[in-house]
Amino acid sequence: MKIAFLFPGQGSQTVGMARDIIENYPVAKDVFAEAGSVLGYDLASLCVNGPADKLNLTETTQPAILTASIAILRVLEGKGVTADAAAGHSLGEYTAITAAGGFAFRDAVSLVRKRGRYMQEAVPGGVGLMAAILGMERAAVEKTCLEAAKNGIVAPANYNSPGQIVIAGEKRAVETAMEMAKAAGAKKVVPLAVSVPSHCSMMKDAGEKLARDLDKVAISDLRIPIVNNADAKFLRTATELRPSLLRQISSPLYWEDSINRLTADGYDTFIEIGPGRVLSGLVKRIAKDGKVLNVEDLKSLTETLAALGK
Repeated sequence: MKIAFLFPGQGSQTVGMARDIIENYPVAKDVFAEAGSVLGYDLASLCVNGPADKLNLTETTQPAILTASIAILRVLEGKGVTADAAAGHSLGEYTAITAAGGFAFRDAVSLVRKRGRYMQEAVPGGVGLMAAILGMERAAVEKTCLEAAKNGIVAPANYNSPGQIVIAGEKRAVETAMEMAKAAGAKKVVPLAVSVPSHCSMMKDAGEKLARDLDKVAISDLRIPIVNNADAKFLRTATELRPSLLRQISSPLYWEDSINRLTADGYDTFIEIGPGRVLSGLVKRIAKDGKVLNVEDLKSLTETLAALGK
């Protein structure tokens, strides 16, 4: 068994996430308390009780998901479960690096709050848009975006799984690409309820601000490698991580390629750690022979431990 830990990104948050983990495991409660001391508010209460509109603010969501994921990871590690590699989807890449020893937890919490704020500030509300294109090949989506780009910025943002690609950019250009994709035979085209067009050139200003913060944060070489979003390559050293994270914010996210890279290297067991099961669903479509587990609450913790023979 060769295990990879996977960490979710923005969109997986829900009010009530990690509730029973916090209530039953002091180590998880301590993780939330540490995050709260960095942020200056009770993050555990926000995650468990809401309100949803505050939890869904980008600069709140990002530290919330990272903290919930690390809290659950600490519980899993306490049960003797370890991994040989890690990967994270967008924001989740910061969690993966933290899990692998690259960031001190406090630094990661502070960094992703700033990342969320910079992303929100980079594009005024209503200017950007993201949409999922289902049932189209990569080349067809890329061609559609190139043609629609006559109307403004639009490009593939997330290569999530076979037949699921998210595009991002300026609202008018994305809407044009959506109509063109439907006409070209896409099975489904879905606008996403996000306020920020991530992983496209509209995030360059956010990347420039983030670069200054990344320069001030200590990054260590990793205990286990991660597969990065920007290239779908194994990274292990601090010198590789910094530029990779800066490219990630305004470049396409190669999640399908990342899972294929892990599979090609012999990884056969994938454990999603954190709220939701978004990544589990994607991985099942990519690595069809892999074992896919997740831990988000006590029930899934019990099931995963049993599946691992712990």
